Amino acid sequence: MANIIEVKNLTKEFGEFTAVKDVSFSVEEGGIFAFLGPNGAGKSTTIKMLTTLLHPTSGTMVINGNDPVTEPDLVRHSFGIVFQDPSLDEDLTALENLELHGVLYSVPKDTLKKRIVEMLELVELTDRQNDFVRDFSGGMKRRLEIARGLLHHPKIIFLDEPTLGLDPQTRNALWSYVQKLNADEGITVFFTTHYMEEADRVAKNIAIIDHGVIIAQGSSVELQRETDTTTLEEAFLKLTGSAIRDETSGSIDHMRQARRMWGGGRR
Repeated sequence: MANIIEVKNLTKEFGEFTAVKDVSFSVEEGGIFAFLGPNGAGKSTTIKMLTTLLHPTSGTMVINGNDPVTEPDLVRHSFGIVFQDPSLDEDLTALENLELHGVLYSVPKDTLKKRIVEMLELVELTDRQNDFVRDFSGGMKRRLEIARGLLHHPKIIFLDEPTLGLDPQTRNALWSYVQKLNADEGITVFFTTHYMEEADRVAKNIAIIDHGVIIAQGSSVELQRETDTTTLEEAFLKLTGSAIRDETSGSIDHMRQARRMWGGGRR
């Protein structure tokens, strides 16, 4: 199968600080790809470059045949995204959040109604569609964000630490939805995580990143074979020399970022 994401020598500098350094990787169409690493490793910065929120200092990216820097609108219509921090409008209902997203992506009215029904059923929120999002639990909000990200039939879904702060049962349910979508619709899944078991259980291919550098890539089995270990955690320890860090990352206003992505208006 062809690659739907191609990244070569990608670098992002903030002044004297290099957040991402000479990163190269590819993601196969229809695959599930994980960026595994601690908070502050460069995962979110990479996703922001792939999804047009940041311009790279150097390097190249191709998303579904288009360049995020020179063809941002085409790239934006190729993907859906679930940010690390909540980005729903809590003063709207679940249905209204989905309808607004459909308008931003110019989804035809008849198609939008049908797709909203499908997505609400998928994430089991049909009976809560007219409730305000401010009354939802963290898990329900995540499920709604996934439904919103998939509303316009994207080729790729980006999930930036999608289960952060969720209880184990909700995390398992969320990944069940994602894996079902990957199997049924062939959507490519690109997710970041610092949870070892998520990468091990869900991803077909994994890139281990730390301090802005990709240390190793391959399936969990390949990484274990390469390091002569028996678990992904052992492989990670051998490759990085330390246990995965789990500091609390700073909060980012992703609603503002999303509005900036779309210029605050209808497209």
